Amino acid sequence: MGGEQSGGQSVTASWQILKYSGGQLHEKEDTVASEYPLTLRIDGEEFATIVCSPSDLEDMVIGFLASEGVIRVIEDIRTLKLNVERGFADVELTVKQSISKDSYNKRFIGSCCGKSRQFYFHNDARTAKTIPIRTRITAARCLELMNQLQQASAEFHHTGGVHNAALCCADSSAQLTSLVRTDIGRHNALDKIFGQCIRHRIPLTGKVIVFSGRVSSEVLLKVAKIGVGVLLSKSAPTGLALELAHDLGIAVIGFIRGHSFNVYTHSERLEIEN
Repeated sequence: MGGEQSGGQSVTASWQILKYSGGQLHEKEDTVASEYPLTLRIDGEEFATIVCSPSDLEDMVIGFLASEGVIRVIEDIRTLKLNVERGFADVELTVKQSISKDSYNKRFIGSCCGKSRQFYFHNDARTAKTIPIRTRITAARCLELMNQLQQASAEFHHTGGVHNAALCCADSSAQLTSLVRTDIGRHNALDKIFGQCIRHRIPLTGKVIVFSGRVSSEVLLKVAKIGVGVLLSKSAPTGLALELAHDLGIAVIGFIRGHSFNVYTHSERLEIEN
């Protein structure tokens, strides 16, 4: 997908550099990730500016709105118009609502499933949910899916500056990756996954999310909002993310590299082959 176009904007760009190697400097052309600001307006009012990769923008807007609790289903959006050249996304809601920016930015101390007190965004309290689906996955499948994700993104191989996320089937007999998204922001990559799921009503039973980035509390909450109960990551989780994962019923398996990984929460979901 390297250099993919989205409304005239390229996901990657060329840049002339000097490369130091063998004690000398050499001129060469390098490929870098594009950074694109998209301002989202809801019913004519500016809501947020998202810095992202300029691909799958409609999915990202829909996923972002769902993650923020502004919408729940695709029918909540009457129209969505993108002006890629000017950097605007205009959304008209089916039912107009009073959207207070303070409600979406203010942090407060809340209770996560009544089990632990955590700091998180106000809208997270309304949209994050305990995952009832108890998807199981084999150790071999974890390694296989991470390897597939690493091979899936030409942008990462060209730039080293993007994150990848995929929605995959846990079942080893199924297609390896059903949906892959790339972005300079790891949160944006997940929003793009979420938006695609909402637009096409993708069933989430038996699905896992495979992720290239660090598992922060914000990442964990986005996975909870999507509704997937297994998160596989190449990188490390934070302590707060693991507390939330424990409470919300999400199995976190991280540091998947080579032939090893760490199981952080809900180890009963992992199957070891004999």
